[in-house]
Amino acid sequence: MAVAPMDTIAPVQPPEHRAETGASRSSRINRHLLRLPFYLLSLTMIAPFYWLLITVFKPPRELAQTPPSFVPKSPTFDNFYDPDWTGQGVTGHLQGIFQRYQVDLGFWRFLFNSLFITTAITVGSLLICSLAAYVIAKHDIKGRRTIFLMIVASMMVPWQTTLIPNYVIMRNLGWLDSYAAYIVPALAKAFVLFFLVQFLQSIPNELIQAARVDGAGEWRIWWKIVLPLLRPALAAMSIFIVLAEWNNFLWPLIIVQSDEMANVPVALARLNSYFAGPDHQGAIMAGGLIASVPTIVFFLIFQKYFTRGIALSGLKG
Repeated sequence: MAVAPMDTIAPVQPPEHRAETGASRSSRINRHLLRLPFYLLSLTMIAPFYWLLITVFKPPRELAQTPPSFVPKSPTFDNFYDPDWTGQGVTGHLQGIFQRYQVDLGFWRFLFNSLFITTAITVGSLLICSLAAYVIAKHDIKGRRTIFLMIVASMMVPWQTTLIPNYVIMRNLGWLDSYAAYIVPALAKAFVLFFLVQFLQSIPNELIQAARVDGAGEWRIWWKIVLPLLRPALAAMSIFIVLAEWNNFLWPLIIVQSDEMANVPVALARLNSYFAGPDHQGAIMAGGLIASVPTIVFFLIFQKYFTRGIALSGLKG
């Protein structure tokens, strides 16, 4: 009888190894079961975005059909721009999102407004809050603890209570329907200041003292030393600011009177009120998809800084 070569005979695993393999498999299954609530929670966030995505590529007739389809049968880009639309009453064709507005540059004007306002508020608030945080965290000024506690206490006041006072101030200054009304009231952000103060407390005071001994002024220390060290925290806070300001709706709705000064959320809300019916939802969803792309890209770029900034903000040395 032929004997199989030794290298072809599978080694017999000891019982304890087989037990370990079964235990690891059971542990892996348990981990997936523990993650099941998070999987279900993720579906509740993915499902609306999926519905937005398929609605964008549906033609008007498919948008109005009942029951709705969950996969576009005839995908089209007409909800962005329909070259075959020539006027009202054209069967099967409606204006795309870039054809709906009678202002200069159309929908591009609202994208520019949102981009300019969000960039100005983000850069301005981060610079102002970083300077204020440097003074509070690294300067022994009289009453700095009281000032800091007052700033933290302001975070407990609902922001809706400031709508009417801010509106009155903007009206008295003549800033309604202007970029100043968007930007100036949004520059002071208590949470950003609180976060940066916590982060700066992890920076040794000896580093600041050494710069002063070398003859550096306070402005130079802030610009050359403090800001570079605050980079992870600034990146983390920029995500919060960008998301909040890009999606800001209530305050712009109050101060904006003309279509030219509207941002993207206000422009889409007005479009939704002007055009009723399911067949018009394709263009509105197209605008929502375009508006969501910049925030998603921005988060993906700064995600690692966001995680690092959150982790380091609680360290105090």
